[in-house]
Amino acid sequence: MRLRLKQSILPALLCLWSGMAAGSDPFDTEAALPLKPALRLGGAVGDPCADAMPQGALSLSDVVNLALCNNPQTREVWASSRVQAAQVGVSQGSYFPGVSVSASGNRDTPGASRRTVGLTLSYLLYDFGGRAAGLENARQLLAAASATQDATVQAVFLSAVQSYYQTQATQAALDAAGESERAAKASFDAAEARYLAGSATPADKLQAQTAWSQAMLNRITADGALKKAGGTLANVIGLEANRGVTLEAASTEAVVPADFSRDVNALIEEAKRRRPDLVAAEAQVKAAEASADAARAAGKPTVSLTASNTRTNSAGISSHGSSLGVSVSVPLFAGYAPTYRIRAAEAQIEARQAQKERVQLQVALDVWNAYQNLVTATQSLRTTADLLQSAEQSERVARGRYRAGVGSILDVLNAQSALASARQQRIQSRLDWNIGRAALAQSMGSLDADLLQSLSPAATEKTLP
Repeated sequence: MRLRLKQSILPALLCLWSGMAAGSDPFDTEAALPLKPALRLGGAVGDPCADAMPQGALSLSDVVNLALCNNPQTREVWASSRVQAAQVGVSQGSYFPGVSVSASGNRDTPGASRRTVGLTLSYLLYDFGGRAAGLENARQLLAAASATQDATVQAVFLSAVQSYYQTQATQAALDAAGESERAAKASFDAAEARYLAGSATPADKLQAQTAWSQAMLNRITADGALKKAGGTLANVIGLEANRGVTLEAASTEAVVPADFSRDVNALIEEAKRRRPDLVAAEAQVKAAEASADAARAAGKPTVSLTASNTRTNSAGISSHGSSLGVSVSVPLFAGYAPTYRIRAAEAQIEARQAQKERVQLQVALDVWNAYQNLVTATQSLRTTADLLQSAEQSERVARGRYRAGVGSILDVLNAQSALASARQQRIQSRLDWNIGRAALAQSMGSLDADLLQSLSPAATEKTLP
């Protein structure tokens, strides 16, 4: 009966072992991991990374999801989180008994044979908190890995947003350069007509031609900048640089959410609660404390339950033996190694605490700088709107006066130069403001799908003049 029982247990144990070896997750440790980045930010059921490249023009959401799907950094931190989740399973496994099966067989001269089958169980009953400390250390390291994953996701997110708006800005700069070139060509035509009519000097014609050539050069430079920005964007979303990427048309208006004006002190406090790198640093401190507890427990006694059952068949004679007992292991001396392990663990706690304080200071600085940059960008956005409007009016007046024969070509060229500069400043201010919003959100640890909605022109609430 006992032999049949052991014969039925052995296949079950082998199946259990094969299932563990196949990569199963009996403790469901990966349930504690955050969702894959693209799943969380895409807001769709299923895996958007499995979808094909979107057809047509890409939106900001498309660019961000493609970057998160294809960037090696996100895959690396996801894999690292799974490694740490597995370590939690390793620590949880120490609360279960260890069971092993042994079998041996040999044949002696002149023909006697001997077969032995054994089943051994060992279960740790008490170790002064060593297992609990090890499990807590693994869990805190998993929390740190998850927070690090979130921080990396937000860094890739911000890079995608920056590349998207940089490409939009270079496209707007190319359009503005084209308008300036057409205006310069019109001024040259007017100067040439007046020269042929005898009402303008050759200098007027030459100055207008020079301005036209300079405008063409600026347009050529802007076209090259757009191609490079497109290559950078393609690289960010995981495509080759020569792969053409088409974006949705940019909004011509700049908008500010209704809740933009906020207390920077409140933003800093919110960042201290949400920044993933600070969360990771706090988890590292707790992990170091648990590691110190485990080091202290390692030098204390352990109490274990042991049991074994063996059956031996030798020359046709069967014998059976079993044992059950409690063993106590008391470490007496290990060359002062436990003492220094404890000292190292305590020093590690101090190092992690200092690291956490450094991250706290960096969080406050990041939020402060991002907020001030956004305030400056917002003020610039309002000012450049007035600047562009006045420059357009000045250029129209100067051009009309010259065509009427009462103005000089220098007035026209100066007005056109001022208008081109105002257009570029307007484009730059929109770029700075859009990126500034994303940078502030990233500095606060709140760069997510909700921000994509606020960056969308359709979701804005207040239009700047």
